[in-house]
Amino acid sequence: MSLRNDSSTLTLPDAELREGLVTLRDYLRWAASEFHLAGLFHGHGTDSPWDEAVALTLGALHLPWNVDPAVLDARLLPMERSRIVALVRERVTTRRPLPYLLGEAFFAGFPFDVDERVLIPRSPIAELIEHGFAAWFPEEPPARVLDLCTGSGCIGIAAALHLPTCEVDLGDISEEALAVARQNISRHDLGERVRAVHSDLFAALPGRYDLIVSNPPYVDARDLATMPAEFRHEPALALGAGADGLDIVRRILREAREHLTDRGVLIVEVGNSDRHLEAAFPEVPFLWLEFERGGQGVFALTADELDAHAASFA
Repeated sequence: MSLRNDSSTLTLPDAELREGLVTLRDYLRWAASEFHLAGLFHGHGTDSPWDEAVALTLGALHLPWNVDPAVLDARLLPMERSRIVALVRERVTTRRPLPYLLGEAFFAGFPFDVDERVLIPRSPIAELIEHGFAAWFPEEPPARVLDLCTGSGCIGIAAALHLPTCEVDLGDISEEALAVARQNISRHDLGERVRAVHSDLFAALPGRYDLIVSNPPYVDARDLATMPAEFRHEPALALGAGADGLDIVRRILREAREHLTDRGVLIVEVGNSDRHLEAAFPEVPFLWLEFERGGQGVFALTADELDAHAASFA
């Protein structure tokens, strides 16, 4: 949706906006109005213009989500006002997702560095991490975990933070993405248990894992062509995966068993391409996981199930 200049206050100069908007409450209301008017897409950590306004203003001011409501009536310094106005302008005019503007996103309760080299963390797999993958490891946590197609490293690093005894490998074909993952390893001081590995899927990853988790590229060609403008700021390499979105997933299914222990589990997100996967492998008993906070298209297969259906994946 294009910006309607006859209604938007973004046609006003910055100085006039800063003069009229004084408190944090002012900026929350103003940003929410502009986001609603602009018809932004909300799918990178927020789900409404109001939530986006809250995330932007609190993020710009380095305030937590649970800040005391009394702060809403605090007057902002001129520098703080300028920063919020600039962020709102850029969010509306460029459609860059807010986490890229702030340089940070939260996943499974933890902050991660993000920029255009990596996808913005948003996988429902966060819920599995928060529960320690207890459905598959009720007594003893996995000793070795692989986060395949890791991007920012959010899945593997969050798993290491929630499971303090496990060792984690972060694998990705993109050196640019791995640079961000290494930043996040350092940010969370996990260098002794987490390593980033440049690898085309499993090619440079020797050994076996108790748990392989992957959020690989899985967007089919039709969805990729019709995605909102916000998604075009994310790396195309991490989104598209052929006509049916399964180019990478097929390889994972074919190769994963050789890298799993006998008690191992494979968990993969395929999003809207779940229908293509079921059509391609109707005989495979994919366990489709359900999430309290929403999300779809995440399946689990055990090592035994991968063995039983190896011929289908060959």
